[in-house]
Amino acid sequence: MIRINLLPRKKKVERTEVRQTWLIVLLALMLMEIIGLFAFHSWMNGKLKDQEVKNTQLNDQIDQSKRAVANHPDVKAKLEQLRAKEEAISKLQSARTGPTAVLLELARILTPGKGPTVDAARLDELRRENPLALYNPGWDPRRLWLTQYAEDKRSVKIVGAARDGEDVSEFARRLNLSNLFFDVQLLPGKRATDEKYGLELVKFELQAKVRY
Repeated sequence: MIRINLLPRKKKVERTEVRQTWLIVLLALMLMEIIGLFAFHSWMNGKLKDQEVKNTQLNDQIDQSKRAVANHPDVKAKLEQLRAKEEAISKLQSARTGPTAVLLELARILTPGKGPTVDAARLDELRRENPLALYNPGWDPRRLWLTQYAEDKRSVKIVGAARDGEDVSEFARRLNLSNLFFDVQLLPGKRATDEKYGLELVKFELQAKVRY
């Protein structure tokens, strides 16, 4: 009868199975690591492409800004030319219509029943603070007449005659209140006799500035 001892062989088989199990585990871990690295690489590539797109857009914006800045001196020069033309046109229009407006205002001041062009708010303020600075609506402008009116660079010289000094003061007061006259200066006057009618008169001269 032949006997065979199988115990050592059984242990050898168990060790082989353990090695195979560990090998499978290691292979699985390596495979998972490779998959993870591949996924991370793909994600990083996507982020890199997004950043490249952003960089391209940013570079385009920088190039546009550079082109705009490069043209800035030309644009600024053109704007200055346009402003100069507008200012010249405005001065021409003002020089054409301004003297006419001043003469019309002067005629209004010397028209019975009328007075200077003045803001209502300014009149209300004068009524409260200095009533003596208001013009007299009942004054007869026919008591005063002008013999000379000259304007140079918006400075005017007015020469005339009046029945008395109060008429001259009223005329100067109206000019001061007018929106078109300012810095009115009444020069020393003198008394004279009208040769034709024999009336005692006051000859006056004043200087003022006009705005238009």
